[in-house]
Amino acid sequence: MNHRVKIPPRPVASPYRSFSSAEWAALRADTPLTLTADDLTRLRATNDPISLEEVAAIYLPLSRLMALYVASSQGLFKATQRFLGAEPEGKMPYLIGVAGSVAVGKSTTARVMRALLSRWPNTPKVDLVTTDGFLHPNRVLEQKNIMNRKGFPESFDASALLRFLSDVKAGMRAVRAPVYSHLTYDIVPDEFVVVDRPDILIVEGLNVLLPNRAGTDIPFVSDFFDFSIYLDADEALLERWYVERFMRLRQTAFRDPRSYFRKYADLTDARATEIALTIWRDINLRNLVEHVRPTRPRASLILTKGASHRIEDVALRKL
Repeated sequence: MNHRVKIPPRPVASPYRSFSSAEWAALRADTPLTLTADDLTRLRATNDPISLEEVAAIYLPLSRLMALYVASSQGLFKATQRFLGAEPEGKMPYLIGVAGSVAVGKSTTARVMRALLSRWPNTPKVDLVTTDGFLHPNRVLEQKNIMNRKGFPESFDASALLRFLSDVKAGMRAVRAPVYSHLTYDIVPDEFVVVDRPDILIVEGLNVLLPNRAGTDIPFVSDFFDFSIYLDADEALLERWYVERFMRLRQTAFRDPRSYFRKYADLTDARATEIALTIWRDINLRNLVEHVRPTRPRASLILTKGASHRIEDVALRKL
């Protein structure tokens, strides 16, 4: 009689090494916390309850790792110059991408990382640019009939963003990026952020990890990054945080007469909640599912938040 032996399936190896927040915090070593409570208040985005304890546990170890990566990159660049017998030239900026859903806390993460990294001796000059500045102006979105797809890939001037990143990575001086106003919900005419050969440039945005366009050899944003971070959370949490942020903004920014969202400030709470949920489900959730979340496996580091808005898990891509 033949006996068949059932061979268990081989476990799928993960390209990431996972850490709990406590395990990751231990990697801080003796890195000093140089941010104060007042600093954090200025860096914190609306509705993001980040604390100094979380900065010490999550972002200090990350800044230590980034300082090591940047130092290695700088050393490799110098070694390559020596190998080629080339004349010494300007430093090559190290680019870090920060991606994730609306309301997940990308802005706070990017600002905190900028503040921490600028305190390391080998990276005193750290700049931050958001891809919101590369959205098409509202008049263009209206002409294209895609105002309801703002934040989707087609709503960005991809060519301008690529030129910007290419110039920065090539070490060009005084490269300009457009400025976006969340108050007017539009590009600010004739206003720019100037990036002048930083040690590190942090690029924050929804779709910064999108891969190359199918069927073309044109690079995309993520091809310029040396390291990338994806902020993750369950859809239900993201929805709740978005609605909470919307309701809080009704009492603050939305009351400014210049605000694009002024019309929502005086609605009843019930009606405002209904509108916030509609915006979330029809626009932000669709963009998350169709474009943003599929880029998560491309990240160098995944930070996963729990219900308290605190980072509970860290996954670092293996080298």
